[in-house]
Amino acid sequence: MTGGSNFLSNEEINQIRSSVDIVDVISGYIPLTPRGKNYFGVCPFHDDHSPSMSVSRDKQIFTCWSCGATGNVFKFIMDYENISFIDAVKVIADRAGIAISVKNFASSTKQEKYQDIYDIYALSQKFYQNNINTSLGIKAKDYLKERDIDSDVIKEFGIGLSLKEKESLTNFLIKKKYPIQTILKTGLVNQNSQGYYDMYYNRIMFPLCNLNGQVVAFSGRVYDTKDSSKYINSRESDIFKKGELLYNYHRAKDIARQDGKIIVMEGFMDVIRAYTVGIKNVVATMGTAVTKEQATLIKRMAKEVILVFDGDAAGAKATMSCSAELEKIGVTPKVVRLEKDMDPDEYIRAYGKEQFVQKIENPINIMDFKLSYLKDKKDLKNEAEYSTYIHQVLEELSKLEDTILVELTLSKLSEDSKIDIEILRDQLYALQQSQQPPSLVPAPKKQGKRITKYEIAQRNLLYYMVNSTEVIKIYNRRAIYLPTEKYRRLARKISDFYKRNHLIDVADLFTEVSHDATILQTLEEIVSLHLKENYLIEEIQDYIDTIYEYNVKFESEKLQEQIKKEVDSTHKAALAQRMIELRLLKEKEMER
Repeated sequence: MTGGSNFLSNEEINQIRSSVDIVDVISGYIPLTPRGKNYFGVCPFHDDHSPSMSVSRDKQIFTCWSCGATGNVFKFIMDYENISFIDAVKVIADRAGIAISVKNFASSTKQEKYQDIYDIYALSQKFYQNNINTSLGIKAKDYLKERDIDSDVIKEFGIGLSLKEKESLTNFLIKKKYPIQTILKTGLVNQNSQGYYDMYYNRIMFPLCNLNGQVVAFSGRVYDTKDSSKYINSRESDIFKKGELLYNYHRAKDIARQDGKIIVMEGFMDVIRAYTVGIKNVVATMGTAVTKEQATLIKRMAKEVILVFDGDAAGAKATMSCSAELEKIGVTPKVVRLEKDMDPDEYIRAYGKEQFVQKIENPINIMDFKLSYLKDKKDLKNEAEYSTYIHQVLEELSKLEDTILVELTLSKLSEDSKIDIEILRDQLYALQQSQQPPSLVPAPKKQGKRITKYEIAQRNLLYYMVNSTEVIKIYNRRAIYLPTEKYRRLARKISDFYKRNHLIDVADLFTEVSHDATILQTLEEIVSLHLKENYLIEEIQDYIDTIYEYNVKFESEKLQEQIKKEVDSTHKAALAQRMIELRLLKEKEMER
């Protein structure tokens, strides 16, 4: 598939799709259990506590009956991995052993739009790596060696060196014929009144990668001089948004899924250190407050999440912040706290792998950590401060969905405080009611837009068109006009697909509409409907009659308005005649 045309056709993309089984692919991400002819698993796209995602081997699609997420294998990979359609196709092609290049795609993507910037970062990494492997890199390598980072680790993590001497990165990139304005956009080169100059010099360079493993930024560390800025990170750019990435994600994701466990740290040096001792299911937040996007990435990597932040007060605060973001999306993490204010890098170097692994294998639950954190610097002999502590604990409990952990913590709190557990439960219940629509008391349902019988008829007809060539033939034969534009567009797409392929394959249809957001969203809406699989022709006819009824009613109302406004008697008679013809047409259609 690498030769011939510059672009992959839909047919070629669907060949890639059909080269794998969606059940096999999805079961590599979440456990699936056979039930009837489909497979079921806990949906990763919403806070799901019971298996509500169905995966069909026959149709090669997945559907969540709770949140409505649906699509083919490409759509699952896109949503789970947070990647583009192009990259999802590449993932499946790689899995199937089919050689393709992202250049084979015609769609306009972020990758294509900023390709020069991606290329400059890739070249810059090679430039820095080459520097560290020259005689000018000896001091930097010695510095790293003193910190137990050997040549293999340097190579694995693409660590390099920026230099003040010899050729600058600026000159190197200009010689490569990149426009200076593009070079400036990367943030690797700056400009002043003297001209252009490298942002980094005399620093050990740690590449920061996106979710696909492409270099999109750097962190440069001083090693032979004193500087108030120990690390300098690339500023955010068109391809680098710090809050959307996790350091080492592309290496850790598959290992974490296999182990069912992901370890989250703060700094990339912590990750590198853990990696050197064989702990590879580890990522870092890169020192920022954890964002919703990062929390979602963490959730999708593994069911068990262990936070191993720095052992100091700032690390404890970051642990609280990260756990809060994870709890919002239904994840209850566990925690490891390190003694003597150490970070993981320092701890492993001081105490060794075995002691660190023992810590990882025996984390404390999140509420034990919070009890300790909330007690810190409080005088619990002071009744007011003790009362504040209890209310803070209850507030944290109100965020948890793990009912067993809630009960265990309430029992512990009751025993320590000598307050009756029922009083604590009542306080917690009241707090839950005041904070959210409470899970214990159903929230009043919002009055949404009423779905008319005409809309139901269109949706149901489309559902059976997606699942049956017989219904498509009826649609084509009757030349049905769907009054709602988004449904009309999807119906035409289904009809066109059938005319070209002489069949309907919903998995391939998802591929075909993947570049049209409106049709894709409508297809997802239709596929996720809770309708019975089998239908009667009489039911299909009822849907069609209802649609005809709407069309006649709508046009009749328009004609009536026109008749009211028409002053010419001849024209008025013609309009009246048209209304009679409409009624006759409706009767004729109803008799079919």
